[in-house]
Amino acid sequence: MPKVHLVRLGGLLALLVISGCSSSASNVGSVAADGSSTLGDGETGGAADAGDGSPSDGAPRPVVDGASGPSSDGAPTTNGFRHPGILVNRDQLDFVKAKVTAGAAPWKAAFDAARASRPGSLTYTAAPVANVGCGPYSNPDIGCTAEKSDASAAYTHALLYAMSGDAAHAEKAIAIMNAWSAVLATHTLSNAPLQAGWVGAVFPRAAEIIRYTYSGWAPADVTRFGKMLHDAYLPLVVHGAAENGNWELSEIDAAIAIAVFLDDKVTFDNAVAMWRRRVPAYVYLTTDGPLPVAPPTGNATTPQQIIAFWYNQSTFTDGLAQETCRDLGHTQYGLAAIVNAAETARIQGIDLYSSEAKRMTAGLEFHARLLNGAPIPSTLCGGTLNAVRPDPMWEIAFNEFTARLGIALPETQRVVTKIRPSGADHHMQWETLTHAEVGSVGIR
Repeated sequence: MPKVHLVRLGGLLALLVISGCSSSASNVGSVAADGSSTLGDGETGGAADAGDGSPSDGAPRPVVDGASGPSSDGAPTTNGFRHPGILVNRDQLDFVKAKVTAGAAPWKAAFDAARASRPGSLTYTAAPVANVGCGPYSNPDIGCTAEKSDASAAYTHALLYAMSGDAAHAEKAIAIMNAWSAVLATHTLSNAPLQAGWVGAVFPRAAEIIRYTYSGWAPADVTRFGKMLHDAYLPLVVHGAAENGNWELSEIDAAIAIAVFLDDKVTFDNAVAMWRRRVPAYVYLTTDGPLPVAPPTGNATTPQQIIAFWYNQSTFTDGLAQETCRDLGHTQYGLAAIVNAAETARIQGIDLYSSEAKRMTAGLEFHARLLNGAPIPSTLCGGTLNAVRPDPMWEIAFNEFTARLGIALPETQRVVTKIRPSGADHHMQWETLTHAEVGSVGIR
């Protein structure tokens, strides 16, 4: 790995939760050409465990009145948040809009792909339910697929509006978000925390763009949507989960996104703390010692338990992830959540990237190399890997480490080139459109 020399500073401490889980490696999510996906949510989980990084009273913070907010110039609110500021910022949206208008590559092709997708259709209709019930592999599937699809559609239309100025897309995003906030009460069954993590990371992205770039979302509806995030998502993600790493990392991503929309600094700070604790336990570096960092909670504490938790991998090398020997699909889910949370935090002035740059770049290059067809050594997962196909999650990290920091990531670059323009799948959404070659636009 190249040596990284960084001078930016990030803040805060850490906390977390995790443990093993079982599922077949054959049910990994994949991207379809229309932006939809097959589901890879076969994990089974127990109740979420509270940790040191959760709010001191163990509950989400009160809803912030969504009736008003700062203008869309990115000025901080009273709690210090910049808006829009979940995964994308206003300057970034304007930068991409100019590129799309000019017909420039790769943005125009990415915009056209999003607009032509099923989630991007102006005839798209939401299908909300009051109780989203998700079992292992979404079996039963009581609104699980619909909720993921609808969140993706809301975000897709929000992006299409921001990059085209066509108010029909803003109105479609609002219609989807209003439909859900009028109905949804809770998530249940074993996969509820994971479902809340995936969708809770995407819905706020759409809401943040519309709230701060479009004047047509009624204040009462903004408030109701914020209440939905607070009541139906945040309690399931705010404490993390004692499960495989992609669970907790997705929940951290969601908690950070929801906190920004709600201007909730306590929840934001606690989620950042969780990220700092969880990431070192997901991607291995030789500096960790002969064994990976133990998960902050759960039963993987002895050497034997840690090896079992890492799917019986006993030989460790820089960049290996806790779920690599499970499959590369769930591993990419985990890496995507790490990056998404770091990107939102970066917009908000917290540089998580720098604190784990060596670990993150090692993880990216290690898995990109495998996705690019490198031979699998017999010492890695018994010489066999599952779900060896790239998910649409590589652009944000590539932009951070190459365009912003100047770190060469040749294997990652090959994956990025291969999948452009990237599509939408779970919490990985239209990254070529939003982050291809944007550099540090809007980052302060």
